[in-house]
Amino acid sequence: MKIERSAGTLLHITSLPGRYGIGTLGKEARDFAELLVRAGQSYWQVLPLGPVVPAFDYSPYASTSTFAGNPYFISLEEVAKKPWHGGPIDEENFLEDHFIDFDRVTLHKERELSRANELFFSSAKDEDLEAFEKFCQDERSWLGDYALFSALAEHYDTNNWLEWDSGAAMRDAAALEKWNMRLKDRASYHRFVQFLFFEQWNALRKHCNTLGIRLIGDIPIYINLEGADAWTNPDILQLDEKTKRPSAVAGVPPDYFSETGQRWGNPLYRWADRDGALLEKTYEWWKKRLRRLLSLVDVVRIDHFRAFESYWSIPAKEKTAVKGKWIKGPGTAFFERLRKDLGDIPIIAEDLGVITDEVRELRDGLRIPGMKVLQFAFDENSDNEYLPHNMEKSNCVVYTGTHDNNTINGWFYGIENDDERRKYILEYIGSEKFSDFHWQLIRTAYMTTARLAIVPAQDILGYGQEFRMNIPGTTGGNWRWKLRENEITPEMADKLKRLAAMYRR
Repeated sequence: MKIERSAGTLLHITSLPGRYGIGTLGKEARDFAELLVRAGQSYWQVLPLGPVVPAFDYSPYASTSTFAGNPYFISLEEVAKKPWHGGPIDEENFLEDHFIDFDRVTLHKERELSRANELFFSSAKDEDLEAFEKFCQDERSWLGDYALFSALAEHYDTNNWLEWDSGAAMRDAAALEKWNMRLKDRASYHRFVQFLFFEQWNALRKHCNTLGIRLIGDIPIYINLEGADAWTNPDILQLDEKTKRPSAVAGVPPDYFSETGQRWGNPLYRWADRDGALLEKTYEWWKKRLRRLLSLVDVVRIDHFRAFESYWSIPAKEKTAVKGKWIKGPGTAFFERLRKDLGDIPIIAEDLGVITDEVRELRDGLRIPGMKVLQFAFDENSDNEYLPHNMEKSNCVVYTGTHDNNTINGWFYGIENDDERRKYILEYIGSEKFSDFHWQLIRTAYMTTARLAIVPAQDILGYGQEFRMNIPGTTGGNWRWKLRENEITPEMADKLKRLAAMYRR
């Protein structure tokens, strides 16, 4: 993938300002895209787009579907403009806050979307109903299964399909027919919500592209066991044939983020058939998955890219990730076949963590840009691959930090560094100024030879650690940060634009 020298901003959709407690695909998203233009930005990076659930702390990396969209993204204001709706929206008193109250947002949004669903099927004109039917037909390869899964999850009050009755859990044909009839209204509701999501998403993407802003999407390498994808496609996963439970699960060994590693708990893929060749079912599912996301964004960041070379397999009985082992992944053959089928896929490889020469060879052999995170650079080792002077010959995207990192200022001024380390960092970047460190590191990122420099919105604002998006290895309280209206000021945008122009971004 060829990226011209440029700059971008990382901000998830839910972190946009929002009148009803959460960011959406409405006016606030269009306004942000226009602010990016003023700031001299060319890319807007978001986190995964799929539905999220309270059981997994609303994490976008633990979605119930890799094909469906997140209903929280839907702008109620945009829905209320529809002729079949007529408005108004129930005016709850949502305070302007930096953190999302997901429980309250959920109740409000589901109530309003349920009302919209009733109004649509009672008041919509023929052309609107035909558009809905066309959407259902176009997306039939996943939409029906997802809608039924969601309805069943509501009925049983759990996304863990292994706790449903055996007919539904094991997808017995007669049982599915029975449940489709019994839950047809709720399944229809979930199809309608997806219709709204993709209508709004496609409109936002068109708006961004018209402005010259390209979208970077994010694809988690693994899927949830407690989701529609695993329920529909158990054969592509390392599950017991009878119980459908995993014997080993995904994660990463001990690293910078955790002394005991991270036990994610996702099921692992069955990459190879009995002869050691790439398993056709798994490949076709992945091709469908990538094709889908590439129809929604301009570039795909593949999370945990290193697992395509080797993945960390943890016995399911283990409580931590310490006693896992490395197992060979599908490697070059997988990507070469994808390129043959889908063309030159615009990919960024999330190649952080335990990276070996074999992983680098896979990445570089495929000419896929990797990631360089400046917060990982300053260990006083001049050979550190994240230091700017070592980026010269690498095909990479530089980040001040990611959704998993502390904010720049939270990291620099906090307990992750001491005074000696801070002196070294300032000496390296050529500064004696102890204040406004976030702008100094943004400037450093823009100065590098990396083709693309990405800065999280919190770092533009100079926020502290309390505003970080996620703390890996923890549950509770993550993924909730959001902007307040007009917080990124025109002056900040102009400053970014000057830096982008100065360093030819």
